[in-house]
Amino acid sequence: MTSKIKVDNINKVSDDTNIINKCGTSITVGTGSDTTTVPGAATVTGDLKSDSLKAADGGVIISQSGTTITLGASGDTVSLASGASQTGFGRTGTVDWQTGDIKTGTFTGATGKGYFVNTTSGAVTGNLPASPSAGDIVAFADYAGTSGSNQITIGRNGSNIEGVAQNGAINQNRDSITLVYVDGTQGWLAVNDNESSFIAPGYVTATGGTITTSGDFKIHTFTGPGTFCVSDAGNAAGSTSVDYLVVAGGGGGGGSNPPGGGAGAGGAGGYRESPGSASGCYTVSPRGASPAAAIAVSVQGYPITVGGGGPGAPSGVGNAGNGNPAVFSTITSTAGGHGGSPSAPQLSGQPGGSGGGGPWQSRPGNVGSGNTPPVSPPQGTDGGTGNGNPGYAGGGGGGALTAGITAPGSGSTGGSGGGGATSCISATPTARAGGGGGGGGSGGPGGPASAGGGAGGNGPNGSGTNASTNLGGGGGAGAGGGPSGGGNGGSGVVILRYKFQN
Repeated sequence: MTSKIKVDNINKVSDDTNIINKCGTSITVGTGSDTTTVPGAATVTGDLKSDSLKAADGGVIISQSGTTITLGASGDTVSLASGASQTGFGRTGTVDWQTGDIKTGTFTGATGKGYFVNTTSGAVTGNLPASPSAGDIVAFADYAGTSGSNQITIGRNGSNIEGVAQNGAINQNRDSITLVYVDGTQGWLAVNDNESSFIAPGYVTATGGTITTSGDFKIHTFTGPGTFCVSDAGNAAGSTSVDYLVVAGGGGGGGSNPPGGGAGAGGAGGYRESPGSASGCYTVSPRGASPAAAIAVSVQGYPITVGGGGPGAPSGVGNAGNGNPAVFSTITSTAGGHGGSPSAPQLSGQPGGSGGGGPWQSRPGNVGSGNTPPVSPPQGTDGGTGNGNPGYAGGGGGGALTAGITAPGSGSTGGSGGGGATSCISATPTARAGGGGGGGGSGGPGGPASAGGGAGGNGPNGSGTNASTNLGGGGGAGAGGGPSGGGNGGSGVVILRYKFQN
């Protein structure tokens, strides 16, 4: 049979206090000062109701006050077991700052971490994680207050930053940035209190030459030697490079002694131009085509060489001179070759940026070759040949775009100068580096010049004219029939242009 024992409470023998007590539907185990232990193999079922769960030493593990549940107590560390994961807490937008791992050299960050970067000894690059996922978060901070002089580069590591495929930078002392990866379009976005874009634009700042402005662009024009002094190299969000036009001095025109015929004209100075990629909004010549490129600059002085024009042949002597080169950074434009002279000793047109025209003796090798030494795009063209009996006229000098014209086969007109190139780098379309005109025969006119070159002399005895200054044209050639001199080549020019504001 089944037995039943019914009691309202169970008391201790020693002091008659309750061990188990029932009042209505509530069962109390022990008193407020008692400890109730459940054996390790035992199972507790039913509802356990308490305002707090405490450890054996009395410390609070979990407590509730109203609708607020607190894990642990002040000074405790709450952690998930290895391999465990959390859900429902959401992204707080914070990182774990790596205070025991101060970065002094290039490193790659990990999501969920913040890095203090010490640039006391030099600039440091901190790369963002590769192949990030939405919600990944990384932070960087200037450790020693030196990023204003030695910046922290934030390497994008294949992802966009603020929608742009370029690196970021911390370049203000004591600055910091927190970035969250959003998606493949915008990439990493700044989520801390920045009042402006994380990638603040920086612009090239420089002095030297004659400075003018055209909208958001500065233009430095050097008509003589000088120095382009860069005090700020800018950054990718603003400007970091400069466009250039570098034109060398043109060659002098040849001269003639009686009874010689017309002389060859001077070739234009070498013409080299970037494609306008660093400071758009202007039209370049065909010489600005690929693979020409703008020049990236750094903080330093860049010596500028502006070549003078070559001397024309003195009347009655017949010896002319080449021009002089022009130089900016890695760009050197070669001097124009001088024109050939028919007088003894007979001189052929000379090679150079553009070649000098040949004298009236029409024969292989008596004209100067252009684009010497060769560069790409070409810096110039060949000179033209002269003609013999009955014209006795000289060939035109080579120009930046087209070769010098051969003297016509009939008549005694000198060959025209080769065509120059037109650029708007100075905000005004200007033609430069045209060849000089060949000398006319004893009874014919000299050849016309092109783009600042000198015209050929008219026969008999007419001297060639000088080329214009700072356009790099070749000098005009002397005519046949008597002592005649050649014109001087024109001096060159260096023009630099860059964006200085937005």
